[in-house]
Amino acid sequence: MTISRIGSSISQSATLALNQTASALRAKGEPVIHLGGGEPKSKAPADALTAAAAMLETGEVRYTPAGGTPAVKRAIIRYTERFYGVTPEPANVIVSNGAKQSIMVALQTILDPMDEVIFPVPYWVSYPEMVRLCGAVPVPVMAEDGSFHPRIEDLDRRATSRTKAVLINSPNNPTGVMYSEEFVAEIVQLCERRGLYLIMDDIYHRLVFDGRTPISSYDYAKVPLESSKLIVVNGISKQYAMTGFRIGWAVASPSLITVMTNIQGHQTSGASAIGQHAAAAALEGEQSSVEQLRSTLESNRNALMTELGAFDGVKVTKPDGTFYCFADFRHYEKDSTTLAKRFLDKALVVTVPGVEFGLDGHLRISTCGSREDITEGIARMRWVLDPSAPDAIRIGDKTLTRDWI
Repeated sequence: MTISRIGSSISQSATLALNQTASALRAKGEPVIHLGGGEPKSKAPADALTAAAAMLETGEVRYTPAGGTPAVKRAIIRYTERFYGVTPEPANVIVSNGAKQSIMVALQTILDPMDEVIFPVPYWVSYPEMVRLCGAVPVPVMAEDGSFHPRIEDLDRRATSRTKAVLINSPNNPTGVMYSEEFVAEIVQLCERRGLYLIMDDIYHRLVFDGRTPISSYDYAKVPLESSKLIVVNGISKQYAMTGFRIGWAVASPSLITVMTNIQGHQTSGASAIGQHAAAAALEGEQSSVEQLRSTLESNRNALMTELGAFDGVKVTKPDGTFYCFADFRHYEKDSTTLAKRFLDKALVVTVPGVEFGLDGHLRISTCGSREDITEGIARMRWVLDPSAPDAIRIGDKTLTRDWI
């Protein structure tokens, strides 16, 4: 049996693997706390659930157009008007099986083998693998000052004759950092000046804290949408807590959308009819659930900052949004995989190793769960690392003993 070079180069998604691990432990009755997840615990909006149930009642759940139904495209157009200040046409929109597929078909549309795609470090775990699936080359770029805030000079310096695209995620997974308006303006202008594609992964753009508002990259674009190389990606998974509905979208020039739709048509055909029906209802319905989720996540962020502040040696950049924090644990252990395994094995706490995001010695910690999970999870982690902590700790019906010091 032979495996392709591209297939052999692709690793398993670390975040999905950890979700499976946590689920397996819970199924066995283990009192595991999952601080590594990327899935809000709130329910989908009532409008979305009602719409999905109504479609099921009709029994008419059929194939959908490869690029999306007219109804959900209209909802996305109105959403784009409201939050981005531009009015695309249906030909500017593709609806996919999640924002991940929108990014994937965009990359497959624009990349040839050995083309390069630049993105800041830390990055979402799937970006390098998605680029490799196209036979192209991922180019992660760390800010020269070591911060989570990329500078335009850092990205510009890494651009070569092979550079085809820049991929930006703000607010960022895993750091929660929201890139400045100045940086967004600069990256749009850089890509237009160099003739590069710019993919803006805006999946968390409404989940921002401390009075911040979403930034529209269109505000700084000089090239009209009809001929632009700007691709803006979004979806319902995060802001509406509708991860399982698998609906995302991209807005781009009609020529790009046409090819993206052709590719998607051969990959998966159109996205789920029920998912799209529910997505349109969520986008056009009552929006209070988004604010409730955002407010809960901000409160959880504050609680996490307090808990991590009790660690000696842990450095934290306060997240501006999302439901993640990327904490620096190098004072205790520079190998993040070893550290994450220690927390799981010794205290039944799931975190995600920073090496999966391009920066070792860090852990991604999620605030998706309850306040109690955050408090208890961090307390367990502190017990693992603190040599002055008690020799034993009670977790559920188990007593765990410090047998590693």
